[in-house]
Amino acid sequence: MLKIALITPAGRGSRAGNRATATRWAGLLRELGCRVRLVGSDEGTDACRFGGKPPDLVVALHAIRSHAAIRACREAFAHVPRVVVLTGTDVYRFQHSHPEAFLESLASADALIGLHDEVKADIPPRFHAYLHVVHQSALPLPPGAPGPVEGHYEVLVAGHLREEKDSLRAALAVRELPAGSRLRVIQLGGAHDQAWSNAARDEMARNPRYRWLGDLPHWQVRRWMARARMMAISSRMEGGANVVSEACMAGLPVLASDIAGNRGLLGEDYSGYFAVEDTQALRECLLRAEAEPDFVDGLRRQVLARAPLFHPDAERAGLARVIAACGLSH
Repeated sequence: MLKIALITPAGRGSRAGNRATATRWAGLLRELGCRVRLVGSDEGTDACRFGGKPPDLVVALHAIRSHAAIRACREAFAHVPRVVVLTGTDVYRFQHSHPEAFLESLASADALIGLHDEVKADIPPRFHAYLHVVHQSALPLPPGAPGPVEGHYEVLVAGHLREEKDSLRAALAVRELPAGSRLRVIQLGGAHDQAWSNAARDEMARNPRYRWLGDLPHWQVRRWMARARMMAISSRMEGGANVVSEACMAGLPVLASDIAGNRGLLGEDYSGYFAVEDTQALRECLLRAEAEPDFVDGLRRQVLARAPLFHPDAERAGLARVIAACGLSH
């Protein structure tokens, strides 16, 4: 039975994307017949051992935030294959701000995992042969989930409030709309720091079309997805947001910032992109969605066409391919 140490910088109880990915992958790898230990990137190499023995494979999420753990595993388990999972901040921020650590993590890997189809264009060519794309999966909404409410046109924003997400862009886009508009923005996700919390509360106080509900359990997020009419994803950078997978599996139309991480999931020909950080462009998309049901129906058909990419079977098969690329069998 293959023994895998799965390293993540997000600790137990965290609802951060890295922790959700690690927890889901642990389940999928166990379905493949592997033994898995979830290890925090600050726990040390002893936590990666199984009965005192080295793992057969190390998988580390985040090239930078797990950099020290990747280096320690390379030194402690010299002959154990290593897989490094590239996040959005790795590729689109830390590659440029921390190039030495980024390149060291990638050079330490026997295989790399990217989470969307355009990652290859954004990493050095010498690593292309080691790169495997594994799309994050999601489940369909359960039967009987609540539908959209009458009276409002609710647009969901789901994700932690932080700079990379440009988190308040949708809220800004629904300020000062025509009185007859039914648009409302519902934002879910914890604030990265007190400044973001204050900003969201200030926005609620001045903007009656905006509600921030904070960090909710996943089952509640799924209920909000069922009742929303649209989802808005305004990120400045993404490594392959799982919320896009969730929306596609739910048949929830998406308005997305035109960045590589979104194009790599929704496809180059997707009709719901708007320019990054462009409040007016997003406002126009939202008003068009409210006014033109055919536009929304077209987006729904497009996200449903992408849904098979995000089925758990596809993600499990992708992980199995990475294991095989490391010369291992599960």
